Amino acid sequence: MWRRTYLFLVLVRLWFALSPSYLHPDENFQGPEVIAGQIFHYPVRHTWEFTNEHPIRSVFPLWPVYGLPMLLLRWLWIGNGNDGEIPPIAVFWTLRALMFAISFVLEDWAIHELIPSPRHRRVAVLIVASSYVTWTFQTHTFSNSVETLVVAWCLVLIQRIVENSHRSSFLASAVLGFVAVFGVFNRITFPAFVLIPGLQLLKYYWKNPLSFMTIVFAGISTTLFAIALDTAFYTPHSITWSDLIRNPVLTPLNNFLYNIDPENLAQHGLHPWYQHLLANLPQLIGPAAVLLFTRPQCSIRLYSAISGLVVLSLSKHQEARFLLPTVPLFLSSIRLPKQKSALRIWLGSWIVFNLVLGTLFGVYHQGGIVPAQVFLSKQPDATQAIWWKTYMPPTWLLNGKNEVLTTRDVMGMKGETLLEELEKIATCDTPADRRNNEYLKEKNGTYLVAPLSAAWLDPYLPNKGLDGLRFREVWQYRQHLNLDDMDFGDDGVWNTLARVIGRRGLGIWRVTKSCPK
Repeated sequence: MWRRTYLFLVLVRLWFALSPSYLHPDENFQGPEVIAGQIFHYPVRHTWEFTNEHPIRSVFPLWPVYGLPMLLLRWLWIGNGNDGEIPPIAVFWTLRALMFAISFVLEDWAIHELIPSPRHRRVAVLIVASSYVTWTFQTHTFSNSVETLVVAWCLVLIQRIVENSHRSSFLASAVLGFVAVFGVFNRITFPAFVLIPGLQLLKYYWKNPLSFMTIVFAGISTTLFAIALDTAFYTPHSITWSDLIRNPVLTPLNNFLYNIDPENLAQHGLHPWYQHLLANLPQLIGPAAVLLFTRPQCSIRLYSAISGLVVLSLSKHQEARFLLPTVPLFLSSIRLPKQKSALRIWLGSWIVFNLVLGTLFGVYHQGGIVPAQVFLSKQPDATQAIWWKTYMPPTWLLNGKNEVLTTRDVMGMKGETLLEELEKIATCDTPADRRNNEYLKEKNGTYLVAPLSAAWLDPYLPNKGLDGLRFREVWQYRQHLNLDDMDFGDDGVWNTLARVIGRRGLGIWRVTKSCPK
């Protein structure tokens, strides 16, 4: 029975992986967009993390995770006799399928290895596999999702080394040295999760100095290679040994120095120290949080998750996705209620919690952004696109169209200012704009992308706006929810929810203006 249930949950995970939800811009801008520009030469946008004088993002972990699959895809594309670049949307879905595969294989395998009891193992695997975090965040291209796998496999390697302490573990030590450095260059928060588990290795390496030398050599070699790769990426000319010695790019150090400065963190939002514990963790594991405090299963997984939670709580900027590595560790460290009635209540609440949040984040959350970019990439007249009240769109999905299409993200701009900007860039209204698709033959076109729930636009959309602007709706996608458009203060709770949910969807309007003849 549990095998059929597990197989069903794997299919659910695959279904969510192939849904176009968009959880956060970082899932594109901190990974796929950077490497896609290197391999396929798509015009891309590098965010501030990569353009800063002291860049804080390493490209070292991006190449094995995203670069190798892209290179393989390009090789297959060329090998089949195809000309030109691969459509970016094909690369996008390939990476989603890849994240599903490594989540399915590596995450579930790690949980299987970390739990010795067969009975507890089956329960833990099912709980982790039924979590909406596994369905959504782990199948998206977040550095946090990669960190989850790195943490889990570091625990596996530590366990293998400790359990085989009677003999040398050169291979496991070498792999651990590589994976640990990979984890640090991926996210500087990684050491927080392996700090306590790593203490188990002290006694082993004291007795096995050759194995200790192996992990040190592997770690130093990987570090030097990662620094060289980052230095080559961020140096505008071909690097020399002098560049590596005198001006190495140390992205983890830059990241650490950036994040300990309160002024820098204030730009991203400051949170109280208990944000992770009281808000973010319950948001991620829901009813499991109750069992975590009432029926915990003490293990190295639990200690790893707690150490990560404590260290991350010291930071003043706290987002829920920062806790992704703790989710499988916490969920595999709880015991289900013994009483049947309590068990039924908990299972019911667990299923409802994950179905609701899975549907929200896996299907509707900013779900129209990726399809909208694909639509705009096919509009021959599109030269200006303004995105209002949405997340920043991934520009690499425009399939080279962004060489002529200027994309502007004005998420928090006031409505009056938006109209002023549209007035500046809108093309003149012509009779062709009023016929079915004749406007596509024009050389220039201005498009507004906004959620259907943006009620402020309502007076301006019917035919001709009050300021001489014309809005023609050319595209609509209903599976889109914009949770950043909540205005409980002015509209009240019920009216806000009715507007955002009832008028869910994303629309694209072609904007023109009346020009004097």
